[in-house]
Amino acid sequence: MSKEATLTHASIQGVQIPVIYEHSALIPAGIVRLVFQGGGKLQDGELIGRGAVIEELLEKGSKKRGNLGFAKALEQRAITLSVSSGMQTLSFSLNFLQDDKEQAISLLGELLLDPNLSDTELQKVKTAITAQILANQNDYDYLAKRLLNRVLFDGTPLAHPKLGTQKSIAKIRLQDVQKALESTLTLQRLIIILGGDIDKEATLALLEPILSKLPQGTPYTKPSFSVRKEPATQTQYAPTQQAYIYFGAPLHLEDLERESHLAKVASFILGSGGFGSRILEEVRVKRGLAYSAYIHYNINPRLPYMSGYLQTKVDSSDEALEVVRKTIAEFVAKGVSAEELQAAKRFILGSEPLRNESLSQRLGRAFDEFYADKGIGFSKKELEKIASLDLPTLNAYIAKHTEIQNLSVAIVTAKEKKQKSGF
Repeated sequence: MSKEATLTHASIQGVQIPVIYEHSALIPAGIVRLVFQGGGKLQDGELIGRGAVIEELLEKGSKKRGNLGFAKALEQRAITLSVSSGMQTLSFSLNFLQDDKEQAISLLGELLLDPNLSDTELQKVKTAITAQILANQNDYDYLAKRLLNRVLFDGTPLAHPKLGTQKSIAKIRLQDVQKALESTLTLQRLIIILGGDIDKEATLALLEPILSKLPQGTPYTKPSFSVRKEPATQTQYAPTQQAYIYFGAPLHLEDLERESHLAKVASFILGSGGFGSRILEEVRVKRGLAYSAYIHYNINPRLPYMSGYLQTKVDSSDEALEVVRKTIAEFVAKGVSAEELQAAKRFILGSEPLRNESLSQRLGRAFDEFYADKGIGFSKKELEKIASLDLPTLNAYIAKHTEIQNLSVAIVTAKEKKQKSGF
């Protein structure tokens, strides 16, 4: 049987470390995740892409076994161990069969305490990332999204690509990686996530000798950001047959607990609900201007904003953008219908089991709730509020948020061909 996730704390070297845990006996397996705050893109500073370099380097195994030896040790026992660098976290994710728990945690300790860092491995990683950066120059969706980030988040780390640039990657040295890891892999910045058919206390007892070797470090302060308030448009030209249009706007979020369910339903109806959503009906169904169109509210207390995208013919980009603007304006001015609200409720409430099918999904949600300071179990309360949401309340919320009309736009498109004159 599975129980809901709980939050407790483990004391290591006097540091109180948050522990998120859910027991599930469906299969004899376990999950251990170590999440270190401050290890992601936001901490790169001038060394843009350093987080991505660290992520790839830590996938090279431990110094004791090397890349191939470490991979073989994992494979022999069907253990998976991966590293990921997010916006502001560096995470180690370990999955194992119950009988291999001790060996799995031992390998995690090897990687955490003595990773395979060397100038040779660093150069391999830098070469691979540089190749990916070059390949991305032909990915017009990627270019449009990157351009929008520069427009919306100008002057902040969010404006920079996670992979960095050719120049920034070339500047990263081994000591830069080591310095970042020394400040990140500390007890004060650690969050532990445990799940599966494993005992919490017994698993923490196996982790404690490993984690106690980490320095205490300093606590991490989560930053807050806001998007551009005044609309702006930037265009980048490329040899493309389509126009790639990404757009975003501010979203004022004053009280997460009071507003999140309203924002979630509004977002679904306006553009994140697929067929039946306003934007897809107006852009694709009625006018055939795009195969897909999407609008989403980012309901994050430290970075609330609205964003969306569509892809259309080069000569239809102005018309498509005008449809987007009019659709948003009408949404704010007139709100939604009772039928739209009921359809949104049915889908959101009916699809909830699918979003929580696996243990990994549930642990991920519990972590997201904790990290956003919502409190574990917030999503369940949110669904209860959605179930009882009435039309006047939703439309009053929608009408209040006129700021989502202040669209900033990024377009990657082909240059217009000049008509040849002749007789």
